[in-house]
Amino acid sequence: MSQENKRAFYFKLYEPENQSPFDKLFAIFKELIVHTSGDLDEALDWLRELDKEYQLTDEAYTIDDFIEDLKKRGYIRDETKEDGSPGLGITAKTERAIRQQALDTIFGDLKRSGSGNHKSKHPGSGDEHTGEFREYRFGDSLEKISLTESLRNAQINHGMDQFQLSEEDLVVEESLHKSQMSTVLMIDISHSMILYGEDRITPAKKVAMALAELITTRYPKDTLDILVFGNDAWSISIKDLPYLKVGPYHTNTVAGLQLAMDILRRKRNTNKQIFMITDGKPSCVKLPNGEYYMNSNGLDEYIVDKCYTQAQQARKLHIPITTFMIARDQYLQRFVNEFTQANQGKAFYTGLKGLGEMIFEDYETNRKKRIK
Repeated sequence: MSQENKRAFYFKLYEPENQSPFDKLFAIFKELIVHTSGDLDEALDWLRELDKEYQLTDEAYTIDDFIEDLKKRGYIRDETKEDGSPGLGITAKTERAIRQQALDTIFGDLKRSGSGNHKSKHPGSGDEHTGEFREYRFGDSLEKISLTESLRNAQINHGMDQFQLSEEDLVVEESLHKSQMSTVLMIDISHSMILYGEDRITPAKKVAMALAELITTRYPKDTLDILVFGNDAWSISIKDLPYLKVGPYHTNTVAGLQLAMDILRRKRNTNKQIFMITDGKPSCVKLPNGEYYMNSNGLDEYIVDKCYTQAQQARKLHIPITTFMIARDQYLQRFVNEFTQANQGKAFYTGLKGLGEMIFEDYETNRKKRIK
C-alpha cells in the first residue's frame, strides 16, 4: 500500500462539549420552569438553592449575571404583578426553548424531514417511491415513468437492431400517497396525577411539548390539539403547556372524549386519532341536568358504560384511540382492555419512563398507514 493511501485513527478520552456558563444554567432553568408550572420566582429560588449545593456558578458569573443575560436575550422580561408590585415574566421565546428541549430530550435521535407529510401504505399521487412497477396508463404524469425499466422493456420486446420505444414498453414506478394527520392529545389533570409521592403531570407535559414541537417543525401540515380533563374537559394552547397544573378534580374521561371528537369532526383530514394519557379510573360524568355524578370507589358501572359508549362512537367515526395508561392496577388494566376493544384502538401500559418514546413510536407508526 502506498504511503498516501495509508490511514490512521487517533483515539482519546471523550471530552464533553464546552458549554458557556449561561448554557449550563439555561438547561437547568428550563427544567425548573416545567417543574414549577411556569412560576418564574420559584424556579429562580430553586436555581439559587442548587447553586449553593452544587456550586453551579463562581465569582466570574453569578446567578444575578444569568438573570441579566436572560433579560438581554429576551427569555424573561420585567412586568407588573397582579398586586401591582414589580416582577419578572416568561416570554414566548422561553416557551419555545422549553418545547425544543423537551423534543431533544425525548426524541433526540430525530432528523428534520423536508416533506412534513404522512406516508400511507396505499399507492397514490405522492412522491415516496415504493420500488414497485406497473404498466403505463393514460393520464400518468411523465415524471412517474421509470426510464431505466422502460428502456429495458423496449430492448427485450424489440431487440437492439431495430430499437424502438412504444407505449406498451413504458413502466411507471408506484409512489405512496401522502396524507395529513389530525391528532388530539388528552391529558388527565385529576388529583391522582400527583398522588402517592409521584409527579406524573410533569412527564405528561414534557411529552405534550415534545409532540407539539415535533409536529409543528417536522410535520407542519398536520394538526395537534391538546385538551385536559378533570371534572370537565377544555382545550389549551401549546403555549399554555409549561403552566399546566393538576387540580382537585375527579376524572371525567367521557367529557374529554366528547370534546376530542368534536374537535376532530371539524378537521378535513382523513387521518384522525386520539392519544390519551391517564393514570386513573374514570370517576365522574356530567348528567343531562347539568349536575355531576362522581364515584371514586372502584369502577362505577354507570360511568364505565358511558366510556365504552364514547369508545364505540369514536370507532364509528373512524377515530382510533390510543391509551397510555400510567398505572399497574389489574382492575384498571381490565377496564382499559375492554375500552380499547370497544374502539378497536390500542393501549400501552407504562410507567413514566419511556412514555415519550412510546408516543413517538406510535405516532410514527400511524404516519405509515391510512386510517379508514
